[in-house]
Amino acid sequence: MLPLNATILRINEESPSVKTFFFDLQFETMKPGQFVMVWVRGVDEVPMGLSSKNSITVQKVGEATSKLFELKEGDSFGLRGPFGKGFSLPSEGEKTLVIAGGVGAAPLAPYAEAARSAGSEVHTVLGARSADDLLFEERFAAAGKVYVSTDDGSKGTKGFVTDVLNGLNLSVYNRIAVCGPEIMMASVFRLLEERKALKKSEFSLHRYFKCGIGVCGACCIDRSGLRVCKDGPVFSGEQLLDSELGKYMRDASGRRVKI
Repeated sequence: MLPLNATILRINEESPSVKTFFFDLQFETMKPGQFVMVWVRGVDEVPMGLSSKNSITVQKVGEATSKLFELKEGDSFGLRGPFGKGFSLPSEGEKTLVIAGGVGAAPLAPYAEAARSAGSEVHTVLGARSADDLLFEERFAAAGKVYVSTDDGSKGTKGFVTDVLNGLNLSVYNRIAVCGPEIMMASVFRLLEERKALKKSEFSLHRYFKCGIGVCGACCIDRSGLRVCKDGPVFSGEQLLDSELGKYMRDASGRRVKI
Protein backbone atom coordinates (compact mmCIF):
# COMPACT_ATOMS: atom_id res chain seq x y z
CA MET A 1 0.00 0.00 0.00
CA LEU A 2 1.41 3.37 -1.06
CA PRO A 3 1.16 6.21 1.46
CA LEU A 4 -1.56 8.79 0.97
CA ASN A 5 -0.49 12.41 1.10
CA ALA A 6 -1.86 14.14 4.20
CA THR A 7 -1.76 17.93 4.34
CA ILE A 8 -1.69 19.48 7.80
CA LEU A 9 -4.75 21.67 8.45
CA ARG A 10 -4.14 22.57 12.09
CA ILE A 11 -1.63 21.88 14.86
CA ASN A 12 -2.65 21.92 18.54
CA GLU A 13 0.04 22.13 21.21
CA GLU A 14 -1.33 19.79 23.87
CA SER A 15 1.63 19.99 26.27
CA PRO A 16 5.30 21.07 26.14
CA SER A 17 6.22 17.77 24.43
CA VAL A 18 2.99 16.73 22.67
CA LYS A 19 1.25 18.08 19.57
CA THR A 20 -1.86 17.01 17.67
CA PHE A 21 -1.72 17.22 13.89
CA PHE A 22 -5.06 17.50 12.08
CA PHE A 23 -4.92 16.56 8.41
CA ASP A 24 -7.16 16.67 5.34
CA LEU A 25 -7.91 12.93 5.20
CA GLN A 26 -10.86 11.35 7.03
CA PHE A 27 -10.55 7.74 8.17
CA GLU A 28 -14.28 7.16 8.53
CA THR A 29 -13.91 3.43 9.27
CA MET A 30 -11.31 3.98 11.99
CA LYS A 31 -11.84 1.91 15.14
CA PRO A 32 -10.51 3.43 18.38
CA GLY A 33 -7.09 1.92 19.10
CA GLN A 34 -6.08 1.43 15.46
CA PHE A 35 -2.91 3.08 14.13
CA VAL A 36 -1.48 4.56 10.94
CA MET A 37 2.04 4.35 9.54
CA VAL A 38 3.33 7.92 9.25
CA TRP A 39 5.95 8.57 6.59
CA VAL A 40 8.13 11.49 7.59
CA ARG A 41 9.82 12.18 4.28
CA GLY A 42 13.58 11.80 4.29
CA VAL A 43 13.60 10.38 7.83
CA ASP A 44 11.50 7.28 8.61
CA GLU A 45 8.07 5.66 8.66
CA VAL A 46 6.70 5.18 12.18
CA PRO A 47 3.40 3.96 13.72
CA MET A 48 1.11 6.49 15.38
CA GLY A 49 -2.21 5.97 17.11
CA LEU A 50 -5.15 7.93 15.73
CA SER A 51 -6.56 10.43 18.22
CA SER A 52 -9.55 11.09 15.92
CA LYS A 53 -10.64 10.24 12.39
CA ASN A 54 -8.33 12.94 11.04
CA SER A 55 -5.58 13.45 13.60
CA ILE A 56 -2.52 11.94 15.23
CA THR A 57 -1.17 13.02 18.60
CA VAL A 58 2.61 12.93 18.75
CA GLN A 59 5.12 13.01 21.59
CA LYS A 60 8.56 14.31 20.69
CA VAL A 61 10.86 11.39 21.50
CA GLY A 62 13.16 10.69 18.54
CA GLU A 63 14.35 11.69 15.08
CA ALA A 64 11.06 11.13 13.23
CA THR A 65 8.88 12.87 15.81
CA SER A 66 11.38 15.74 16.10
CA LYS A 67 11.08 16.26 12.34
CA LEU A 68 7.27 16.16 12.61
CA PHE A 69 7.47 18.93 15.21
CA GLU A 70 9.23 21.12 12.65
CA LEU A 71 6.28 20.89 10.22
CA LYS A 72 3.75 23.69 9.92
CA GLU A 73 0.20 24.09 8.65
CA GLY A 74 0.19 23.43 4.91
CA ASP A 75 3.09 20.97 5.12
CA SER A 76 2.44 17.28 4.56
CA PHE A 77 3.44 13.73 5.44
CA GLY A 78 2.51 10.28 4.15
CA LEU A 79 -0.07 7.98 5.77
CA ARG A 80 -0.88 4.28 5.42
CA GLY A 81 -3.74 2.67 7.28
CA PRO A 82 -5.62 2.48 9.50
CA PHE A 83 -4.21 -0.88 10.63
CA GLY A 84 -4.53 -3.33 13.47
CA LYS A 85 -7.11 -4.39 16.02
CA GLY A 86 -8.74 -1.70 18.11
CA PHE A 87 -10.50 -1.76 21.47
CA SER A 88 -13.74 -3.73 21.87
CA LEU A 89 -16.74 -1.46 22.22
CA PRO A 90 -19.13 -2.05 25.12
CA SER A 91 -22.81 -2.81 24.84
CA GLU A 92 -25.51 -0.42 25.95
CA GLY A 93 -25.82 -0.33 29.72
CA GLU A 94 -22.34 -1.66 30.45
CA LYS A 95 -19.84 0.23 32.58
CA THR A 96 -16.45 0.99 31.05
CA LEU A 97 -13.24 1.99 32.81
CA VAL A 98 -10.59 3.77 30.74
CA ILE A 99 -7.05 3.94 32.17
CA ALA A 100 -4.86 6.43 30.28
CA GLY A 101 -1.28 7.45 31.03
CA GLY A 102 0.63 10.19 29.22
CA VAL A 103 0.30 10.09 25.42
CA GLY A 104 -1.60 6.81 25.84
CA ALA A 105 -4.62 9.10 26.20
CA ALA A 106 -4.51 9.66 22.41
CA PRO A 107 -6.14 6.38 21.27
CA LEU A 108 -8.31 6.21 24.40
CA ALA A 109 -10.04 9.57 23.94
CA PRO A 110 -11.91 8.40 20.81
CA TYR A 111 -12.58 5.10 22.57
CA ALA A 112 -14.18 6.85 25.55
CA GLU A 113 -16.32 8.90 23.15
CA ALA A 114 -17.35 5.82 21.16
CA ALA A 115 -18.16 3.89 24.35
CA ARG A 116 -20.33 6.75 25.55
CA SER A 117 -22.11 6.88 22.18
CA ALA A 118 -22.74 3.13 22.47
CA GLY A 119 -24.68 3.74 25.67
CA SER A 120 -21.99 2.79 28.18
CA GLU A 121 -21.31 4.61 31.43
CA VAL A 122 -17.67 5.67 31.11
CA HIS A 123 -15.20 6.42 33.89
CA THR A 124 -11.61 7.47 33.15
CA VAL A 125 -8.46 7.36 35.24
CA LEU A 126 -6.16 9.90 33.59
CA GLY A 127 -2.53 10.08 34.64
CA ALA A 128 0.45 12.26 33.74
CA ARG A 129 3.66 13.63 35.21
CA SER A 130 2.08 17.02 35.96
CA ALA A 131 -1.07 19.03 35.33
CA ASP A 132 0.55 20.56 32.23
CA ASP A 133 1.04 17.07 30.76
CA LEU A 134 -2.56 15.89 31.09
CA LEU A 135 -4.03 15.12 27.66
CA PHE A 136 -7.64 15.41 26.48
CA GLU A 137 -9.10 15.87 29.97
CA GLU A 138 -12.06 17.78 28.53
CA ARG A 139 -12.81 15.01 26.00
CA PHE A 140 -12.77 12.37 28.74
CA ALA A 141 -14.92 14.57 31.00
CA ALA A 142 -17.50 14.94 28.22
CA ALA A 143 -17.71 11.12 28.09
CA GLY A 144 -18.12 10.62 31.85
CA LYS A 145 -16.46 10.86 35.26
CA VAL A 146 -12.69 11.49 35.34
CA TYR A 147 -10.22 10.64 38.10
CA VAL A 148 -6.90 12.47 37.71
CA SER A 149 -3.48 11.51 39.04
CA THR A 150 -0.21 13.39 38.61
CA ASP A 151 3.25 12.29 39.65
CA ASP A 152 3.98 15.67 41.28
CA GLY A 153 0.54 16.22 42.80
CA SER A 154 -0.12 19.38 40.77
CA LYS A 155 -3.64 18.09 40.05
CA GLY A 156 -5.78 15.29 41.41
CA THR A 157 -4.24 12.42 43.35
CA LYS A 158 -0.50 12.69 43.91
CA GLY A 159 1.00 9.49 42.57
CA PHE A 160 0.19 7.05 39.79
CA VAL A 161 -2.97 5.70 38.16
CA THR A 162 -2.62 2.59 40.34
CA ASP A 163 -3.04 4.79 43.43
CA VAL A 164 -6.45 5.83 42.07
CA LEU A 165 -7.33 2.26 41.06
CA ASN A 166 -6.66 1.05 44.60
CA GLY A 167 -9.64 3.12 45.71
CA LEU A 168 -12.06 1.91 43.04
CA ASN A 169 -14.36 -1.09 43.06
CA LEU A 170 -13.25 -2.77 39.83
CA SER A 171 -15.96 -5.41 40.02
CA VAL A 172 -18.59 -2.90 38.83
CA TYR A 173 -16.94 -2.46 35.42
CA ASN A 174 -17.71 -4.69 32.44
CA ARG A 175 -14.74 -3.51 30.34
CA ILE A 176 -11.37 -1.98 31.17
CA ALA A 177 -9.21 -0.33 28.46
CA VAL A 178 -5.58 0.57 29.16
CA CYS A 179 -2.91 2.52 27.27
CA GLY A 180 0.18 4.39 28.41
CA PRO A 181 3.87 3.91 29.15
CA GLU A 182 4.62 0.20 29.39
CA ILE A 183 5.92 0.41 32.97
CA MET A 184 2.56 1.93 33.92
CA MET A 185 0.63 -0.72 32.00
CA ALA A 186 2.64 -3.51 33.64
CA SER A 187 1.73 -2.12 37.07
CA VAL A 188 -1.94 -1.91 36.06
CA PHE A 189 -1.74 -5.45 34.66
CA ARG A 190 -0.46 -6.81 38.00
CA LEU A 191 -3.14 -4.92 39.93
CA LEU A 192 -5.93 -6.21 37.68
CA GLU A 193 -4.56 -9.73 37.97
CA GLU A 194 -4.54 -9.47 41.77
CA ARG A 195 -8.07 -8.05 41.77
CA LYS A 196 -9.29 -10.79 39.38
CA ALA A 197 -10.28 -8.20 36.76
CA LEU A 198 -7.82 -9.20 34.03
CA LYS A 199 -10.40 -11.15 32.01
CA LYS A 200 -12.33 -7.99 31.13
CA SER A 201 -9.29 -5.85 30.31
CA GLU A 202 -7.56 -4.82 27.08
CA PHE A 203 -4.12 -3.24 26.65
CA SER A 204 -2.64 -1.34 23.71
CA LEU A 205 1.04 -2.18 23.11
CA HIS A 206 3.70 -0.15 21.33
CA ARG A 207 6.45 -2.01 19.48
CA TYR A 208 8.88 -1.37 16.63
CA PHE A 209 7.09 -1.84 13.29
CA LYS A 210 8.66 -2.26 9.88
CA CYS A 211 5.76 -3.19 7.60
CA GLY A 212 2.70 -2.49 9.78
CA ILE A 213 0.67 -5.23 8.05
CA GLY A 214 1.87 -8.45 9.69
CA VAL A 215 4.34 -9.62 7.04
CA CYS A 216 7.84 -9.02 8.43
CA GLY A 217 7.39 -10.38 11.96
CA ALA A 218 9.52 -7.62 13.54
CA CYS A 219 6.87 -6.88 16.18
CA CYS A 220 6.15 -10.45 17.35
CA ILE A 221 5.92 -10.67 21.12
CA ASP A 222 7.20 -13.49 23.33
CA ARG A 223 5.93 -16.12 24.09
CA SER A 224 2.86 -16.23 21.90
CA GLY A 225 4.45 -14.89 18.71
CA LEU A 226 1.44 -12.61 18.21
CA ARG A 227 2.14 -9.70 15.87
CA VAL A 228 1.47 -6.35 17.51
CA CYS A 229 0.70 -4.64 14.18
CA LYS A 230 -1.76 -7.28 12.94
CA ASP A 231 -3.05 -9.23 15.96
CA GLY A 232 -2.93 -6.05 18.06
CA PRO A 233 -1.98 -3.42 18.97
CA VAL A 234 -4.85 -4.06 21.38
CA PHE A 235 -4.67 -7.37 23.26
CA SER A 236 -6.81 -8.85 25.99
CA GLY A 237 -5.24 -9.10 29.41
CA GLU A 238 -5.38 -12.89 29.18
CA GLN A 239 -3.40 -12.85 25.91
CA LEU A 240 -0.58 -11.02 27.73
CA LEU A 241 -0.24 -13.49 30.59
CA ASP A 242 3.34 -14.78 30.79
CA SER A 243 4.40 -12.36 28.03
CA GLU A 244 7.22 -9.83 27.67
CA LEU A 245 4.92 -7.01 28.87
CA GLY A 246 6.86 -4.68 31.16
CA LYS A 247 10.11 -6.62 30.76
CA TYR A 248 11.61 -5.85 27.35
CA MET A 249 10.90 -5.01 23.72
CA ARG A 250 13.02 -5.35 20.58
CA ASP A 251 14.87 -2.71 18.58
CA ALA A 252 15.20 -2.49 14.79
CA SER A 253 17.75 -5.32 14.75
CA GLY A 254 15.55 -7.62 16.84
CA ARG A 255 17.74 -7.30 19.93
CA ARG A 256 16.00 -7.26 23.30
CA VAL A 257 15.93 -3.86 25.00
CA LYS A 258 15.05 -3.77 28.69
CA ILE A 259 12.08 -1.58 29.61
